[in-house]
Amino acid sequence: MFEILHFRGSEEILREKNMLSDVEATMQYIDDVLTGALYKRELLRMALYEMDWTVDTDSMRIVENRRYMYKGVKREIAIDGNISAYEYILEGLVRLQIGYDKQRVDAGILLVNAKRSDKSPLGSTADLIKTEIETLYPTIHLPVAVCMIDTGDPIIFDEEGNPNGSVSVSKNDKQTIEKAA
Repeated sequence: MFEILHFRGSEEILREKNMLSDVEATMQYIDDVLTGALYKRELLRMALYEMDWTVDTDSMRIVENRRYMYKGVKREIAIDGNISAYEYILEGLVRLQIGYDKQRVDAGILLVNAKRSDKSPLGSTADLIKTEIETLYPTIHLPVAVCMIDTGDPIIFDEEGNPNGSVSVSKNDKQTIEKAA
């Protein structure tokens, strides 16, 4: 399940570039691919590649001569994020802001984990994002769409292919785990 929040005119920029439906389809595809997945990083890269978001080119570099790169770029719109931890929001916004300030991107899309503790006194994830984006202005002022994705818990299959089974661990691995504990 995902939800997109638009800030500072990002929706209008995506509309002008005829990318609103493309972004929606990309987020839906990412959500479909990652739901229940155990290892998400490579699956995210593959999903962006399959949806024609450029990967591994100079247009994706955030800082010259450094390895800092966006997850994907299409028509001067950059995607960045980390769906493993909500706390990546600040780092992701800063990375997108650098590209915007250097006039490499016209807007950004930030992927964040929508799941947070039910006991959080800070309200819903959407409320927290709205508050943080407002608080960070004028330092972070780029047009940005924030996509909150909840991929659920990983689904692990047993040897017969049944969901929620246990994972086989070799004797050597068991000994390594016991030593570490």
